[in-house]
Amino acid sequence: MSTVTDDSPAVASGSRLAGGLGFALVSALSFGLSGALATGLLAAGWSPGSTVLVRVGLAAVVVLPFGVWALGGRWDVLRRNAGTVVLYGLLAVAGAQFCYFSAVQHMQVGPALLIEYTAPAAVVCWLWLRHGQRPGPVTLLGAGVAALGLVLVLDLVSGADLSPVGVAWALGAMVGVASYFIISADTSSGLPPLALAAGGLVVGALVLGLLGLVGLLPMRATTATVVYADREVAWWVPLLVLGLVTAAVAYCTGIAAGRRLGSRLASFVALLEVVAGVVFAWLLLEQLPRTVQLVGGLLVLVGVVGVKLGERQTAAVPATPAAAPTSVVPTSTP
Repeated sequence: MSTVTDDSPAVASGSRLAGGLGFALVSALSFGLSGALATGLLAAGWSPGSTVLVRVGLAAVVVLPFGVWALGGRWDVLRRNAGTVVLYGLLAVAGAQFCYFSAVQHMQVGPALLIEYTAPAAVVCWLWLRHGQRPGPVTLLGAGVAALGLVLVLDLVSGADLSPVGVAWALGAMVGVASYFIISADTSSGLPPLALAAGGLVVGALVLGLLGLVGLLPMRATTATVVYADREVAWWVPLLVLGLVTAAVAYCTGIAAGRRLGSRLASFVALLEVVAGVVFAWLLLEQLPRTVQLVGGLLVLVGVVGVKLGERQTAAVPATPAAAPTSVVPTSTP
C-alpha cells in the first residue's frame, strides 16, 4: 500500500477534491443511517449478529457483480491483491462490526462509539510513525476540535460506566475502522474500488457467518413488524435499506472518497457519520438531539475544515529528501 505514503492534499484539489468530499458525505450519511434502522430491528427481536450478517451478506450479493465487471477479466490483479482483500474483509468489515457489537454488550453505546471514532487519530499516527508524515499544528488543532465535538454529539458530558472488556472490544473496532480508511486510500494495487468493496464484503459475510455457526455471534431473527416514529413497516424493509444503502452504497462511496482524499482527510470527514446518526435517530426514533449535541456537530464540521486547512499548509512546504517517499503513485482511481 505504497500510496498511503503520499497522503498530501496536493493530489486532491479542484474537481477531484469536490468529488471526494461528495463521495465521503454520501458514505457518512449512509453509514449514519444504520444505527437508527438497526435499533428498530433490535427492538422487534432481531439480534445484533443476525442484523449485521444480513446487512453485509445482502451488500455482498449486490456489489459482487459490479466488482466482477470492474475487474474486466483482470483476474491476475485480484490474485495479486488477494491478501489485501482478505485483510479488508477481516478488519474493515467483519472485524469492525463484530468488535463494536461485542463492545456494546459490556458498555454504553456512546462511549463505545467515541472509542471507535478515535480512528482518524489512529490514521494520523500511522501516517506519522510509518511514513514520516508529521501532522502540522493546524491539523492537530482541527483534530482536537473534532474530538471535542464528537464528545458533545455523543452527549458524554454526564458520564458513563466503562468496562475494561468493553473498552478492549471498542479499541478493536477502532483498529477495524482505521484499517478501512488506510486500505481504501491505497491506489498502488490497481484494484478497482468496486472490486475491493465486493471482495471485502464477501469475505466479511463469510467470516460473520462462520462466527454465527460456532456460536460467537448470537443469531436471532423474527418476522414481527418494525416501528419507526410510530409507523409500522414490514421486517424486510429496514433490512433491505441496511444492505443496499448502509452497506453497499456506504462501502463503495467510502472507498471512492479515500482514493480521492487520502486516508487522513477521508477519516475526518467520516466523523459526520456520528452527526448523521443523531439526525436519523431524531427522524426515525424521535430521539430529539439536545442543544449540546447540535453544538458538537458544528464543532465536528469546524474540525474537519481545520484538518483540511492544515493539509494545505503541509502541502505548501517542500518535502525534504529524507521524508520523501521512494515511490509516489498519483491517487487516481484505477
